[in-house]
Amino acid sequence: MEKSHIEIKRLKIRKMKRDEAEFAIQMAAGEGWNPGIHDGEIFYDTDPDGFFIAEIDEKPVGCVSAVAYDDSFGFFGFYVVKPEFRKKGIGTKLTEKSLENLGNRNIGLDGVLENEKKYQELMKFKSFYSNLRFEGRGEGEVPNGLVKISDVPFESLLEYDREMFPAPRPVFLEKWIKQPDSYAFAAVEAGKLKGYGVIRKCQNGYKIGPLFADDPITAEKIFLALKASVPDEAIYLDVPEPNKKAMEIAKKYEMTVMFKTIRMYSREEPDINLEKVYGVTTFELG
Repeated sequence: MEKSHIEIKRLKIRKMKRDEAEFAIQMAAGEGWNPGIHDGEIFYDTDPDGFFIAEIDEKPVGCVSAVAYDDSFGFFGFYVVKPEFRKKGIGTKLTEKSLENLGNRNIGLDGVLENEKKYQELMKFKSFYSNLRFEGRGEGEVPNGLVKISDVPFESLLEYDREMFPAPRPVFLEKWIKQPDSYAFAAVEAGKLKGYGVIRKCQNGYKIGPLFADDPITAEKIFLALKASVPDEAIYLDVPEPNKKAMEIAKKYEMTVMFKTIRMYSREEPDINLEKVYGVTTFELG
């Protein structure tokens, strides 16, 4: 019997425990995805039933997340198998477990280019648009007229966020905006929320996400506040390519493209306002 078949026979896929979320973070880091330093605990707490680990002889060899936000939408991420265990069918088993976990939900993912065809053929996902990761530098001054996100009623934030995200995400959002080593600003006009953004510390530099705003002027103001919060640090912004105004902001501040993903869904593209998405929250959880 071939070695790969022997390994698959010894393969076990089980639900990840909370203290094992760091394994998924380290796997992501190994792929160059530069996760946030607090991502593991926040992501896991969003849906503790949505993280899986692949083991051979009780040693972890791969992982995946299949986070259910509600009964109709989920997101697929953290799909990594250790290089020495690839092309042995382990990834397929992780994928099957994820799809089984999310059931009949519409599932989103941000796939690396080399996996796009596999997701289309194996998982029957459809490609919709690209997300581009831009890199720049933190510097500048925080513009006037913004408030700290803690000054915004959480219900207002949740309602606003829902316009740009396919499902309500109260558990995730509450932890996300309060995480250590982060800065978050909001734009409020006549008592109405017009935009918000978060920047968090990652293994290298800081990532902005989300950056949601009603218009490019508000988006740029929040972007400048986030940028100014981390002087002398590398900053990253993940921009949906169809949002030309967002692309213009990244280029105006001389950010350079370093990475690209394909946003894919198992069914239809969700009805969200992509024109207000100036920065994607994360590639792992949507």
